[in-house]
Order: sequence, then structure tokens, then C-alpha cells
Amino acid sequence: MPLRSDWSEALCPVQRALEVVGDPWVLLIVRNVLHGNGRFEALRASLGISEAVLSRRLHGMVEAGLLTRAEYSIGNRTRWGYAATEAAAELLPILQQLALWGEKHTPLPAAGAHMAMVHETCGSETRQGQICSTCGEAMASEEMIWVKPWKGSRDHLVGPGVVVPG
Repeated sequence: MPLRSDWSEALCPVQRALEVVGDPWVLLIVRNVLHGNGRFEALRASLGISEAVLSRRLHGMVEAGLLTRAEYSIGNRTRWGYAATEAAAELLPILQQLALWGEKHTPLPAAGAHMAMVHETCGSETRQGQICSTCGEAMASEEMIWVKPWKGSRDHLVGPGVVVPG
């Protein structure tokens, strides 16, 4: 039994969009893939998702045009992972707005710290999802850095078609 109605033919674009990206796993997978983390095992480990659920979501995301299977190399060995398409890369402003909303409207865990989104082109933190709040330029995924103090990392985002080898 389906959990909700099929919205793929709805006239409302919000319903059609939610048909594709309304599952929270989808947005979390897109987030990780835009961070270059499109390898199956890396996705499974970082998301804490079961192999079966991840396989189903990845298959559906390829079918929906959000991801493509992409080759990458480790040493002499060729492997396959998942890379964002233009459609997935265009979700970046939504992911950034969700992050900003979460920072503002949800309590920060005790061990947490502010996550900064830096527009690499101008070097400034932005407080917007699509246009840099400092320089006013549109921000492509490959021009973004997410500073995650709880991980001690500065994650450089990648553009469509990129898988970063492990």
C-alpha cells in the first residue's frame, strides 16, 4: 500500500517536485553527492542507512534524473559511484536554505557549533542559498565550502558529474 498519493501528474509544481525530492533520504544523498561523496559505501557509512534502502533510493534518483552513475579510479582500479546531474546541483540553494533554517529554528546540540557556508569566489560567509549575501554573485556548487566544526572539516562542494575517489 502506498504511503501517499502519486503526485507525478499533479498540476501543482510543488507536488510534482515533492514526488521526486520529498523523501528526506533523497536530499541527504544529494547533499553528500554534492560534497563529492558519491561512493556507495561512503554514502552508506556517512548516512547510517541500510544497503537495501540506499540501493532503492539511488536507483530511484537515477531514474528521476538527479544522479548518474560515474566512473572514478582508485590506483589502477576503475570503480563506479554516483554523481549529481544539473537537476541535483540546482537543489543546492534549497539545501543551503534548509541548513540556514535549521541553524535558526532548531536547537543546537550541546556538542554542536555553527556551520558556515563560504562562497569561495569572494571568500565570505553567505547567509543566503542562491546569491552570495556579501558579493551578490550567483553561487554554483563548485564555488561553495561548507565549514563543519563538529567534523573539523571544510568541505569543498563539487559540480555535476564529479565523484571524488576515496
